[in-house]
Amino acid sequence: MHSKTMANPGPLGLMGFGMTTILLNLHNAGFFPLTAVILSMGIFYGGLIQILAGVMEFKKGNTFGTTAFTSYGAFWLSLVGILMLPRMGLADASSESALGAYLGLWGIFTLFMFFGTLKANRGLQVIFGSLTLLFALLAVGNMTGNAALLRFAGFEGIFCGASAIYLAMAEMLNEQYDRTVLPIGVMKSA
Repeated sequence: MHSKTMANPGPLGLMGFGMTTILLNLHNAGFFPLTAVILSMGIFYGGLIQILAGVMEFKKGNTFGTTAFTSYGAFWLSLVGILMLPRMGLADASSESALGAYLGLWGIFTLFMFFGTLKANRGLQVIFGSLTLLFALLAVGNMTGNAALLRFAGFEGIFCGASAIYLAMAEMLNEQYDRTVLPIGVMKSA
């Protein structure tokens, strides 16, 4: 349960993750090119807002929330760095295999985070399960140069981001109305 003296930072962090994930994966699915819209969202909403939500989770004593939000906030900032530093002449562009390794490491991290959701609600399990799959698809797609796999990953990423938005709105609305407005699949105690 959440403290009545502190706001629940979960919906904020989940929205930062969900909206940014959908936007990037609309690009991955082939709907539009990578532009300042995606990069700005990655810096400010996916990056900074998730880190802020992680700090708020830290103050509440939530190790899982702190680890998740600060880590994925740093993911978005580092991804923007990977994309922008070469364009700014500050670093060499990464190879497909290096980008694949980067995404693969995030996939391993996310798999362990998924194990942490097994005692949480089903909504969180769907997010981390689909995110683990997304990182695996992106890692393999980048390492092999498989454009069809990367496009499929885009559609899977849209689902992942949408699941995060759903959970964010469910947590916020359920708390606001003090009842279940949107179900999240709460785990039953043994």
